[in-house]
Amino acid sequence: MKRQDRAFAGFFLSLFLCVFAAMRAVADVGSLTVETADGTEHHFGVELALTPEARAQGLMFRRELGPNKGMLFVFPDADRRSFWMKNTYIPLDIIFIRRNGTIANIVESAEPETLTSRSSTGRASAVLEIPGGRAAELGIKAGDLVRHSLLGTAKE
Repeated sequence: MKRQDRAFAGFFLSLFLCVFAAMRAVADVGSLTVETADGTEHHFGVELALTPEARAQGLMFRRELGPNKGMLFVFPDADRRSFWMKNTYIPLDIIFIRRNGTIANIVESAEPETLTSRSSTGRASAVLEIPGGRAAELGIKAGDLVRHSLLGTAKE
């Protein structure tokens, strides 16, 4: 094989591995429950964004998201969090979650493809993104409880 051909093959192999790794970074799926103040439970299938790379990618470049689907961003610490909608093509509700699993605040129907910073009102250790308008539709509000194996819960 010629040197140029080996370099070309190496480039495409590297590119494939990078794309595969990026896709894998957000491919883990879990189940999450939001319990509202009246005790109603809403269940979501969520992709998990656990690494810095997965959190940076988020739901960018998605054209659709099912009504009971979302992405859960889990951070190693509780801090003020800010999200933007760069390269995000669908409106999202951005739900900021405290360390104990309670919802700190919700940014409803964040406008797609904008660079506006949307922030937590306090320290958050996780963020849930679901289709825009879904939180209001289901009556999900600040103070409600989010349950997932990677989150603490107020009932502990």
